Amino acid sequence: MKSAKTIAYLGPEGSYSHCATEFFASQLSGSPAYLPLKTIRQVLEYADQTPDTVAVLPIENSVEGTVRETIDNLIRTKNLQILRQTIMPIKHCLISQSTDIHTVISHPQALSQCQNFIHEKKLNTIEASSTAAAAQNLQPGHAAIANEKTAKLYGLNILHENINDYPDNCTRFALIGGWDTPKGASTLLAFSTKNEPGALLKILQIFYDYNVNLSHISSRPSKTSLGEYTFFAEFDGYDQKILDEIKQHTQFFRLLGSYDIIPYRGK
Repeated sequence: MKSAKTIAYLGPEGSYSHCATEFFASQLSGSPAYLPLKTIRQVLEYADQTPDTVAVLPIENSVEGTVRETIDNLIRTKNLQILRQTIMPIKHCLISQSTDIHTVISHPQALSQCQNFIHEKKLNTIEASSTAAAAQNLQPGHAAIANEKTAKLYGLNILHENINDYPDNCTRFALIGGWDTPKGASTLLAFSTKNEPGALLKILQIFYDYNVNLSHISSRPSKTSLGEYTFFAEFDGYDQKILDEIKQHTQFFRLLGSYDIIPYRGK
C-alpha cells in the first residue's frame, strides 16, 4: 500500500487499537510515526485534516456490535474512507498491582463484554476512554480490563485471564485514509431515505435484483430530526451499477469504502 507519515489511533500505547495499528503499519510502505489520541473523534478529525495521515479504529465487535462513535464520526469527515479491515481476537484480562479488588475500570465496550465476570466478583465499574487508559494511575483496590500487552507495558500483574463473557470475542479494526484503493471484497455505504412507506424496501430490492449478499445493515439517528435515520449497509464485492441505482432513491448517500478484510497477525 501507499506510504503514510503518521498513523493516528485511539491511545494510549498498549490499547487494542495500538495492536491493530502495529499490524496495519506493516502493510504500509515506509515507517510511519504513531500518534495516540484520546478520543475516536480526535483520531478521525486529525486524519481528515492532516495530509499523509491514516487512522486505525474499531468498527464492530462480535458481542457489542457496531462501534457507534467510529461510524457516526466517519460520515462527518470530508476525505476519509475505509482502506482495509482486519479481525482481531479479543482476550480481556483483569490487571492491577492490587490483589483485593473492588472496582474495575475500562472502556465501556470492554466492560460490557465482561459482564458475567464483573457480576460474579461484585465489582463496581468506572468507564475510561480506552482499555489502556484505564490501566494508567490505578488506585489501590482498582483494576483495569485490558490485554496482556497493556499489563506488561505498565508493569501490572495479570490477576485473571480470558474474562470475556464469550471466548470467541473479536473486533473488526479499520485502516482509514484519504486515498483510493482497488475495490475490495466488501463495500460499506451510508444513506438516508424519505420517511415514507416502502422507502427502505426499494433499496433492499436492488440488492435482491442483483443477487448480491447484504452482509450487514443497521441504522443510527440522523441527529437532525427525531424519527429520521441514517442507514449503514455492507455488501459483498463492489458494483457501481448498484451504487448508482441506490443513489436514485436516497436523500443522503456516502460511500465509506470498498476493502479487503485481511487476516490479523499480531505480535
